[in-house]
Amino acid sequence: PGFRDVHLQALLGFGLLLAFLSRYDLGNTAISILVVAFAIQWAVLIHGFLYFFLNGKILVGAQSMVSADFCTAAILIASGAVVGRVNPVQMLLLTLLGVTLFTLNEYILLSLMGISDSGGSLTVHTFGAYFGLMVSRILYQPHMDRRKEQQDTGHRPDVFAAVGTICLWIFWPSFASATTAYDSTEPWAVLNTYFSLAASTMATFVLSPVLHEESTLRMVQIQDATVAGVAVMGMAGEMLVTPFGALITGFLAGLVPPLGFRFLTPVLHSRLKTLDTCGVHNVHGLPGLLGALLGALLTVLATADAYGGR
Repeated sequence: PGFRDVHLQALLGFGLLLAFLSRYDLGNTAISILVVAFAIQWAVLIHGFLYFFLNGKILVGAQSMVSADFCTAAILIASGAVVGRVNPVQMLLLTLLGVTLFTLNEYILLSLMGISDSGGSLTVHTFGAYFGLMVSRILYQPHMDRRKEQQDTGHRPDVFAAVGTICLWIFWPSFASATTAYDSTEPWAVLNTYFSLAASTMATFVLSPVLHEESTLRMVQIQDATVAGVAVMGMAGEMLVTPFGALITGFLAGLVPPLGFRFLTPVLHSRLKTLDTCGVHNVHGLPGLLGALLGALLTVLATADAYGGR
């Protein structure tokens, strides 16, 4: 069941995140499936040689398949920064390089440094966002300054965003708890993610009308808040955040996307010459970094009385 939810999340939740742009909706979904198909195969091989290699063979099971889906999710996040500006062959090259770098980054963080990141604040969200931005900066062309980014308008893109958001709500608690270090902490990860989702969505309903002239929220804004709420809880999800702490954290994370799109995205484009098509910096990168800081803070504050044998 855990693998099923993670796999559906990678294919539906992350895949439909790329479908809200009105000009590229169906094409993005097709490219997402291509990325998923290639990334899973390459990730199983790369992860297999590092973690599941025994007696000259790669052992394939639920754990290796979940690892491959986590890697695939990071690559789908990265592709959000360049979607609409690369062809399928370039996307395959991005996937080939991204899976390799993801595995190296994950090995350094989890194996060498001993970091616990069950929900992927650092390994999935932060890596995916900044790898995608790096590729976007490399692909930058001056004439792109004069090209307006595609807006998420129209009925059909809103439907894609709505379906993607619902998939996030349904499957992300399982995604965040699939690789918890201890079985006893899986309910913590589910609970913390559950409350963070709710609070981050509320934050967007509060802030977006203040920042934008239009009073009605677009579906993609709610989708962005949902992602930010779970990205910030990736590392700290299996810790004793408490429901109140998860609500506060999720609310603060939900403020990041609207503020980022209003103030940071123009700077990223004009000063750093980096075009972020789907806003992965605001939705995944910054919340992922905040999640890493939260996890580090809770680790410093942890006591033997609170965590027992852990």
